Amino acid sequence: MLEQEGARPSAVTVQEQAHLAHAFVQAVEALLCIVGPDGRVLFANPALERFTGRDAADLLGRRFWDVWVVPEDVALAEHAVATAIESGKAHPQEGDWIAAGGERRRVAMRNTVLHDDDGRAYAIACVGIDVTADRAREAVLRHQTRTDPLTGVANRGALFDALSARLADEGAPGCGLLFCDLDDFKRVNDVHGHGVGDRLLAEAAARLAEVAAPEHLVARFGGDEFVIFCPDADEEGLRALATRVAVRLGAPFQGPEGALRVGVSVGAAIGRPGEPADEVIARADRAMYGAKSHQRRREPRSS
Repeated sequence: MLEQEGARPSAVTVQEQAHLAHAFVQAVEALLCIVGPDGRVLFANPALERFTGRDAADLLGRRFWDVWVVPEDVALAEHAVATAIESGKAHPQEGDWIAAGGERRRVAMRNTVLHDDDGRAYAIACVGIDVTADRAREAVLRHQTRTDPLTGVANRGALFDALSARLADEGAPGCGLLFCDLDDFKRVNDVHGHGVGDRLLAEAAARLAEVAAPEHLVARFGGDEFVIFCPDADEEGLRALATRVAVRLGAPFQGPEGALRVGVSVGAAIGRPGEPADEVIARADRAMYGAKSHQRRREPRSS
C-alpha cells in the first residue's frame, strides 16, 4: 500500500510504480496509443476506446489510419510513421481524427519513438489531446478581432494585414482598391437617428459583399467608409466593379418612413509590390474625394 497523507515518505516499490502507471493510463482523458512500424495498434487506453467507440479488442492489430485518421490524411500518416521509425525521431502534429459516430475532432499529438535495448526503433507512442473546442474558441476570437461588429465585414486591421501581405510579395502582380464613401449619410443620422443609420451601414456592407468577387475583401474603414481590396484587379476590372458598386448602393434603402437614398462616391487605386499599404489606401481615398467633389459640382444648385 502507498503511504497515507502526512506519513513519512518512503521509497515507492516497483510494484507500486506499476500500479500507479496503470491507474494513470486507465484514468487519464488523453488519448494514448502505441503503434508498430506497420501502423498497427499495439496499445489503446480507455479514453481512446471511448473516443473511437471501439473496445480494445476491436482496435488492437488494426492500422490506426484505418480507424481514426481522416481519409485525406492517410498518406501523410503512413509517411510520418515510416519516417519516425527510420529516423528514430517523431515530431508534434495536429490533425483531424474520426470519433465515434463519424464526427471529426481536432487532435494535437505528441509522439515519441520507442527503442529497444539495442537502440532500434520498434514502435511509436502517441499522446493525443482533443483540442476541438480550443480551436473553435480561437477561431471566434480571431474572427472578432478582424471583423467590424456592426456590419460583419472585415475591419481596418484585417484590411491592412491583407493589403500589406500582398504588397510585400514581390512576385505578385499589382492589386486594386476601391475606397467607397456613402453620400448624404449624415443626413440619415440627423433625420432618422443612429439606429436607422446603423441598419443602413449594415445593409450597405451586405450589398458591397454581393457585388464583390469571392476573392475580394470588403472592409469597413471607419464611419460610412468602406474599402474593397481586389488582389488581382487591374484598372479595367476596378472600373467595372466601381460601376456595380454605384448601381447597387444607388438603389433605395428601406427606412422607417419609406425609401432612403444615399448614393456612394468611389475612388480607385492600383497598388504595386513594395509600396506601403497606407500610401495605396491614401491614394484611393484622394481619388474618392475627387469623385465626390466632381459629383457635387454636377449637382444642380437650389435657387
